[in-house]
Amino acid sequence: MTIKDILDAIQSPDSTSEDFAALPLPESYRAITVHKDETEMFAGLETRDKDPRKSIHLDDVPLPELGPGEALVAVMASSVNYNSVWTSIFEPLSTFGFLERYGRTSELAKRHDLPYHIIGSDLAGVVLRTGPGVNSWRPGDEVVAHCLSVELESSDGHNDTMLDPEQRIWGFETNFGGLAEIALVKSNQLMPKPDHLSWEEAAAPGLVNSTAYRQLVSRNGAGMKQGDNVLIWGASGGLGSYATQFALAGGANPICVVSSEQKAAICRSMGAEAIIDRSAEGYKFWKDENTQDPKEWKRFGKRIRELTGGEDIDIVFEHPGRETFGASVYVTRKGGTITTCASTSGYMHQYDNRYLWMSLKRIIGSHFANYREAWEANRLIAKGRIHPTLSKVYALEDTGQAAYDVHRNLHQGKVGVLCMAPEEGLGVRDHEKRAKHIDAINRFRNI
Repeated sequence: MTIKDILDAIQSPDSTSEDFAALPLPESYRAITVHKDETEMFAGLETRDKDPRKSIHLDDVPLPELGPGEALVAVMASSVNYNSVWTSIFEPLSTFGFLERYGRTSELAKRHDLPYHIIGSDLAGVVLRTGPGVNSWRPGDEVVAHCLSVELESSDGHNDTMLDPEQRIWGFETNFGGLAEIALVKSNQLMPKPDHLSWEEAAAPGLVNSTAYRQLVSRNGAGMKQGDNVLIWGASGGLGSYATQFALAGGANPICVVSSEQKAAICRSMGAEAIIDRSAEGYKFWKDENTQDPKEWKRFGKRIRELTGGEDIDIVFEHPGRETFGASVYVTRKGGTITTCASTSGYMHQYDNRYLWMSLKRIIGSHFANYREAWEANRLIAKGRIHPTLSKVYALEDTGQAAYDVHRNLHQGKVGVLCMAPEEGLGVRDHEKRAKHIDAINRFRNI
């Protein structure tokens, strides 16, 4: 049995669920990995100088054992997220510690503790097998996967699964991720593939779309409402481009912060009108490494008011972290909300607490999304209300270059990876719906 036989079945319009269930599974498959014996390879280098192309490998790996409540999925396409970059440069720490800890939790979890880590937290593909206890999904189902892995044996996670003590991000804190020809997921990670999108388009939104939904829209995040002024950092990027779309679709007013005219043009094409090019306007929120500049916060706040008709920010969609956080807290209106995740410019946030405490502002930490939030975010993609922000697609063997581009911020939107799919553009089922949204689908391709 070869990967080609699986691909032939996926591409045949006549294949049934029974056909997929009868397909023998291969003993091994190609996967993107990092190696445990190389975790010190970048020791002494600055973060910027660590090169994912040197640490990322394309290996032939054995097929993992399928457990209860799990599924094996033929991965047609995946994408690169910042967590893939962090894994590849072993920052802020090696992910092998995550795999070792997970491996100690159960006999079945021992599968994840390996000398290699198959990475990737997005996929679009086809279910090949389901384990005992899986009733909602069958072989042959076309799916996307969100990246929340939970055990739910503790009561803590039953109000919000993100609070499960055993909550992990699949492909980052677990093994057998999506940058591979086959992936192992829990069945409650699966969602229907939007039928008007190609495999690579459907794989792109997953992690970032769900993260933005919880952070901005959900009651677990900012609970955005119509008319809210929403400050969105990096508004054309992987996370920010979805936040911008959610704000516009939900009747809010996005104030988009970008770093170039090209990125400003992307925001305008999405329908945003209030845009701040922080490079052109020269905002420098830090005088030096240890000292922020409140005058720059005030200048930034004044610019925001010019764009909002004198109003302050209701919600800040924060993900740069250290570089911007002091300004974010300052410009938020009295009683407003700063939602934060990721901290791509540094984890140690500094702000003047007088502007938080005396103005009754709230800081909310937000991390990925629970299954319901991910499902709602995917449903909006399927309905054509929110669109993928895919800009470029790489072959599986070029994943190192894709991760390098994301690490060096050479990309726009999301960067996709073809896994089992032999070319772009495959997997579209509803061509009429696609035609209605084709300009929005290609928005990030045309820049």
